[in-house]
Amino acid sequence: MLMPKKVKHRKWHKGRKRGLGIASRSLELNFGTFGLKALSHGWITARQLEAARRALTHYLKRGGRVWIRIFPDKPVTKKGAEVPMGGGKGAPDHFVVVVKPGTILFEMEGVTLDKAQEAMRLASYKLPVKTRFLTRE
Repeated sequence: MLMPKKVKHRKWHKGRKRGLGIASRSLELNFGTFGLKALSHGWITARQLEAARRALTHYLKRGGRVWIRIFPDKPVTKKGAEVPMGGGKGAPDHFVVVVKPGTILFEMEGVTLDKAQEAMRLASYKLPVKTRFLTRE
């Protein structure tokens, strides 16, 4: 699973829902000819990202090349089961990436259009955000 080697702060704030907006970076295909673009907001966990990557590469059977354009670097904390209120913030549990509409999630090249479309469809089922398939014109 993807996770940072080191983070500046061990525990982060959750963030608020104000000014969600749309992505201002990672908007265009830079590496491959096909891509998967997010259409909604959300947190994608490292596990979900790995599941999507596995579905994608499993369908391609080592054909083509795949780029993951996002990286889970935000730590999410969790308290143990049946821990009473108080006692501070929980320990870091897993990592997520905050995704805004318009962000490119995956790119690929070296495969046919229909094979790329099917692979991206299988990968999108593993993700908690709405997505769209892109091609480079």
